[in-house]
Amino acid sequence: MKAPAERRTLVVGARVGVLLASWVWAGQAWAQSAPLKIDSGDTAWVLVSSALVLAMLMPGLALFYGGLVRTKNVLATIMQSVMILSVVSVLWILFGYSLAFGPDKGGVIGGLDWVGLNGVGAEPHPIYAPTIPHQAFVLFQLMFAAITPALITGAFAERKRFMSVVLFAAIWSIVVYVPLAHWIWGGGWLAKLGALDFAGGAVIHISSGASALVCAIILGKRRGYGTDYMAPHNLPMTLLGTGFLWFGWFGFNGGSALGANGIAVSAILATHTAAAMGSMAWCGVEWAHRGKPTVLGVASGAVAGLATVTPAAGYISPLFAVAIGTVAGMACYAAIVWKGRFGYDDSLDVVGIHGVGGVIGILATGLCASKIINPAGADGLFYGNPGLFGVQLLVVVVTTIFSMVGTFVILKLVDSMTGLRVSSEEEATGLDLSQHNERAYS
Repeated sequence: MKAPAERRTLVVGARVGVLLASWVWAGQAWAQSAPLKIDSGDTAWVLVSSALVLAMLMPGLALFYGGLVRTKNVLATIMQSVMILSVVSVLWILFGYSLAFGPDKGGVIGGLDWVGLNGVGAEPHPIYAPTIPHQAFVLFQLMFAAITPALITGAFAERKRFMSVVLFAAIWSIVVYVPLAHWIWGGGWLAKLGALDFAGGAVIHISSGASALVCAIILGKRRGYGTDYMAPHNLPMTLLGTGFLWFGWFGFNGGSALGANGIAVSAILATHTAAAMGSMAWCGVEWAHRGKPTVLGVASGAVAGLATVTPAAGYISPLFAVAIGTVAGMACYAAIVWKGRFGYDDSLDVVGIHGVGGVIGILATGLCASKIINPAGADGLFYGNPGLFGVQLLVVVVTTIFSMVGTFVILKLVDSMTGLRVSSEEEATGLDLSQHNERAYS
């Protein structure tokens, strides 16, 4: 038998061990149940970024597109952007956000747990918004959802009924945009494969570009296309819109870091670099091809660079941003030049800039992405991971096909409900008067 002193020592030791174990267990339990902490700096940056993306749509895209159309269609073109912003915003709050980012249902769509933003409040979300209020994330993503269908309007500018524009945008945002957002950003099947799309190269630019092509073909050419004078009526307005787009794109890409951190800085630097290089590349190739550089070319090149770098912005170095901007300026210019050979009337070159740019950007991400820049991402082909490029190629194919098929079905549905196109007389009069009974200029 052990001596009494030894027994007392064992008992004391056991009690100390139990006490320490209980402290460790309690600490672990507290850590697991402790609420996520909101960071005021991250929250402020995401709110500012939301406002910057709003400025991209209103007034940025509205002015950019408004300056490119003829005088008789200015207000109608601007009106489309304003109304799409309003309609999509309400749909996003009612059920769009829940379907895009709600709990995953088989990798295809989100659940209806957050309909009407039920249960979505000021507390953080452990996946989407770990350092910001959940509602701040909702607001930021709302702006993305709104600007995407607004981009498509450039393809059918000057010839589509206002009611059909509103119906198309509302249905498209739910049927096409929401599933794509869930597949890539909301934990869907493409996300599970490892797809990278930092700020919307596929979800926004490829989807809008592919849909724009279908819209241009289904609606047909504008009255007098190829014979009438259809030059932009106000290039200073377009250049002002370009400035708002460039300015707002800092929030578009930088805000996608969801925090005031190094990734946001890297994304903004890549964004600005690609825009500047895209503008220079477009200017240079147009100068060589046509003999003179144009203001419209400089503006288009900047937007092409911005759109193309978007999916890669948070994963690449500044030098790769230079390369992406260069390719964007040259390739998007070529796509617009070749548009005439294919015979479709994409009024404001949505396909050539956003569609082509989005494809290049997604594939470039598969080449240039680096975990050195963003540990939460993945290495691309240039860093020894060819698998990522394969996944990105799949993203391009899936997004393009899904967007085109979905758009075709929606257009046929809307056509049966209200008709798609204004009459020849209304088109000749102009959409400002025929659709809204207003004039932009007296």
